[in-house]
Amino acid sequence: PESRDCAMATADNAAGRPNYVCKLTLNLHKRAVSSVKFSADGKWLASSSADMTVRLWNTSNWRCMQTLQGHSQGISDCAFSADSSYLASASDDRTVKLWEVSSGKLLKTMRGHANFVFCVDFNPQGNMLASGSFDESLRVWDVKTGRCLKILPAHSDPVSGVHFNCDGSLIVSGSHDGLCRIWDTATGQCLKTLIDDDNPPVSFVKFSPNGRFVLASLLDGTLRLWNYHKGKCLRTYSGHRNQVYA
Repeated sequence: PESRDCAMATADNAAGRPNYVCKLTLNLHKRAVSSVKFSADGKWLASSSADMTVRLWNTSNWRCMQTLQGHSQGISDCAFSADSSYLASASDDRTVKLWEVSSGKLLKTMRGHANFVFCVDFNPQGNMLASGSFDESLRVWDVKTGRCLKILPAHSDPVSGVHFNCDGSLIVSGSHDGLCRIWDTATGQCLKTLIDDDNPPVSFVKFSPNGRFVLASLLDGTLRLWNYHKGKCLRTYSGHRNQVYA
């Protein structure tokens, strides 16, 4: 009821919480949506789905302009290049695919992972991709040729998140083994492993924009902020509840 919604909004405002309102629902996918990403230029929203497609939405009118089809199984993640010209998708069919945003054309298919590909990210320069898989490895790919440049035996459980830092010199990976690892992009060397007293499975990792910190989301419902230079957890944010994990 409207009166109940108003009462809840008033209570949220009184508590100092923002009053978020749903403006629009985009509902063309036929199965679960696994990832949504805005392009850097703000003109596109990409949504990947278990229905084996990525949809590209024009943010000026919210129309679906492209439906990217080519994967043979569900898609877990997608990522735009920094210039917003290209999009990469990671799929349960064990491949990473590279697409041209303007035309929706499939440019490359990168094969090599031995299990589901769960996450993908472009470096800031747009010439490399990193992908993480249920095969417990992290792979680095050359965008121009589609060739695998490095295979890093990164973790002892599925790799759930990968992200390049602001200059592309480092990659952070997170895994269901509860660890976050920092990698030198050029050499493939593991520079740091982030370990706390307890290590719940990691679901997502990201460098801060200035590259000084790493934020990890965990399946126990918390977020952890790390100073990765010191290997120290600075803060734990709680509030989410994951009843399945508990």
